[in-house]
Amino acid sequence: MKKNDFISFMYSVIHELEAGNYHGTAHVYKSSLKNFLTFCQKEHFAFSRMTPDLLKDFEDYMRKRQLSWNTISTYLRAIRATYNRAVDKYLAPYVPRLFKHVYTGTRADKKRALDVKDMSCVFQTLKALNTPEVLRRSQGLFVLMFMLRGLPFVDLVYLQKKDLNGNVLTYRRRKTGRLLTVIIPQEAIRLMEENMDRNPHSPYLFSFLKGEENSEQAYQTYQLALRNFNHHLSLISDMLQLGCNLSSYTARHTWATLAYYCNVHPGVISEAMGHSSIAVTETYLKPFSQNRIREANDKIISSIQRNC
Repeated sequence: MKKNDFISFMYSVIHELEAGNYHGTAHVYKSSLKNFLTFCQKEHFAFSRMTPDLLKDFEDYMRKRQLSWNTISTYLRAIRATYNRAVDKYLAPYVPRLFKHVYTGTRADKKRALDVKDMSCVFQTLKALNTPEVLRRSQGLFVLMFMLRGLPFVDLVYLQKKDLNGNVLTYRRRKTGRLLTVIIPQEAIRLMEENMDRNPHSPYLFSFLKGEENSEQAYQTYQLALRNFNHHLSLISDMLQLGCNLSSYTARHTWATLAYYCNVHPGVISEAMGHSSIAVTETYLKPFSQNRIREANDKIISSIQRNC
């Protein structure tokens, strides 16, 4: 590793992540570094050149490439984490508020949830539409994820047979490591049985993965499964003429949003979904809480107008 060089240091961080089987995080860091390399057009980049102005230019560069704010935030947080590692190792100078003026938050201003009508439509069988079996399977898995309290696709893929005990599912979230226990609704049991892996030698509950749990092979097959799943959901969305495009995130956001509309407390929603904090849940719900405030205001105004 070239001393005092940010780029070579980030390569070393990526190598450490891969060696520790953190393949998802390594993938994010690789994408972040790739964008930074195309921005700076250099093979080496001194830590001392990392300034607030340069980071702002990098943010502007990504916006011009039409990356979403959440993607920009993800890449900048990876750059920040790498720089902070270098500071801890006394390789880079500590610069107060270095990342203060670039965006490292999370936005939920894009509709990712279905309303009750559209979700009811997804619940309906696709057999009448003469759709391929692979699309019907993806539809069933999407509904199952919703019924299991908005189970993330990555957690669905990595579920193991030992996680299931009767109608109780106990697993750790891949993202946060939190242990969750889900009592499986009766309606979901049939969907689970239809999609279970029947190979007695496989530890996985569903037949997505190949290789050991934290291996590079398992991560690559997960990525392929995710791409195929999202492609199938996009086709299903077109077939059903939904107002919102389906993706692997939609079941999770829809469960949270509909729970909120059913007056479930955000703290309960947070616990049910295994969020690291209620602040994460509030990020999910922020656009919809504004809608509810607007609806309440409309009702108040209407009630006054009726008595005028």
